[in-house]
Amino acid sequence: MTKIVITGASGQYGRMATDRLIAKGLGEDLILITRTPSKLEDRKRQGCDVRYGDFDKPETLVDAVDGADKMLLISGTRVGARIPQHKAAVDAAAAAGVSHIIYTSFVNVAENNPAIVAIDHRETETLIKASGCAWTFLRDAHYADAMILNAGPGFIASGVWLTSTKGGREAMVWREDCVDCAVAVLTQEGHENKAYPVTGPNRENFEDVAAMLSEACGKKIKLVETDDDGMYAHFDALGIPREPVDDQSVAGIPWNSDDMVSFERAIREGALDICTDDVEKLTGRKARSVRDLIEANKEFLRQVAIDTSA
Repeated sequence: MTKIVITGASGQYGRMATDRLIAKGLGEDLILITRTPSKLEDRKRQGCDVRYGDFDKPETLVDAVDGADKMLLISGTRVGARIPQHKAAVDAAAAAGVSHIIYTSFVNVAENNPAIVAIDHRETETLIKASGCAWTFLRDAHYADAMILNAGPGFIASGVWLTSTKGGREAMVWREDCVDCAVAVLTQEGHENKAYPVTGPNRENFEDVAAMLSEACGKKIKLVETDDDGMYAHFDALGIPREPVDDQSVAGIPWNSDDMVSFERAIREGALDICTDDVEKLTGRKARSVRDLIEANKEFLRQVAIDTSA
């Protein structure tokens, strides 16, 4: 019996992965780590072993991962704070004899990628490789969900999508497709010491996406180009902090502008212009597109347009 430990199990990605593994009959093989075990009472009833563990308290992680064979290390959300957090989890896994760490990394961790987020993921990959554990890196592209469902309503409300990407392209991916890839790696053989760039099926720029969003919601969204200073000024005006702040969100999203402005620069410079068929390789089905996501949420997007035009 292979025991799987999942970090951040009460988060969105962790819940999706847990649902899928339980559906495969693996509930009793799951160890779920969270800072707030009360959020996972339902998982206890489903046979999972729920344990307290905190990335910021390394001493809590050794007992939390005890008995696990594989770890799904879901990256933390605090850009710039992830490296010591992930080191604590990796050290605990190695000390507990975990044989295989599957990590949710980023589509391009090369040193020439200007996105701040790439630093955290690159350093974490280095830590995992040095741990002695087998590894698999799921290098997820930009979540389409984040742009369409989280940022999209703001674009619809204002009618303006401000960007500094200058036509740069990326292949945004559904979060669910990323989760399905993780579940495949956790339940299949032969993925040790491999890295998979997990992307959507199409390379698109924000002008392409804005056009699709406009068509779906029935309201014109104008793409407006600016520079990095313009993006900072925009985010400052929205009350978004430049650096990440624990437990702080704006419109329900834990944004920080240093991360987002560097992300826009990465798109502009082509660092995220990567498109693979790894979703299909891992899951046996093709990756879903940005257009698919927009169509699946068309009624929601139309309602946003109606509500904000009233």
